[in-house]
Amino acid sequence: MSLNQSASKALFLAAVHPLASLLAALRFLTVIPISWKGEADGDYFQASLVWFPVVGLLLGGMTAGFAALLGQIFPSSVTAVLAIFFLGALTGFLHLDGVADSGDGLLSSRSTEKSLAIMRDSRIGAMGVIALIFVLLLKAVALSAMDERQLITLFFMPVVGRTGIVLMMAVLPYARKEGGLGTLFYSPLSRWVGLAALVFLGGLSLLFSFSLMVTALCALFVCVTLFSFWCHQKIGGATGDTLGACCELCEAVFALAMTWNMVG
Repeated sequence: MSLNQSASKALFLAAVHPLASLLAALRFLTVIPISWKGEADGDYFQASLVWFPVVGLLLGGMTAGFAALLGQIFPSSVTAVLAIFFLGALTGFLHLDGVADSGDGLLSSRSTEKSLAIMRDSRIGAMGVIALIFVLLLKAVALSAMDERQLITLFFMPVVGRTGIVLMMAVLPYARKEGGLGTLFYSPLSRWVGLAALVFLGGLSLLFSFSLMVTALCALFVCVTLFSFWCHQKIGGATGDTLGACCELCEAVFALAMTWNMVG
């Protein structure tokens, strides 16, 4: 099947079977036990990309609700750590695994081929541990520094993260010549989906405040631009691991940006 045929099929499936493509996205990005129509997910992966920010919205709502309950019992620092763990558990720690693998590969001084091989290795090295600790600590410290903004940050973090995945796919080719898990979602529609994801995030955040929209979009652009440039220079594109790492980095950078006093 050609790329244009693949894109046309993805567009058709997204329009005709939106629920099936949404469920495919939910099953891939979360551990929510939904088995209905699961056997056909392979046909809907490309179409499901448009739903990534929506899945982020669902995850954000669940995490913010969980944190709101915890906030009645625990101080903000404890709530922040438990909420981060809760969000990771909802995704099966899929993207955090990408952080560890990307850290091992991208922070090595090896060639492109060696770096890609390192990232495919299931074992975690020192660089991966350091990257994982840094991302989790940055999230925890940033969220702990907030009071009234903690819930809104937790609500939007997963949306910003999943939008980051879509944007990175829009600007970078897949790095592995032999293919991989990430290629299941790539299509010529990726750039249009990236634009739609930006509009979704911008419109949703603007419903809360203009400063929130500016903060979310700026954090997203800075993180995706810098990380994509690094990945392009190091390995020539994106992989499933770097896409997951991009999600986590975008969440962390957004949380950091939300600690600024200028955010209303």
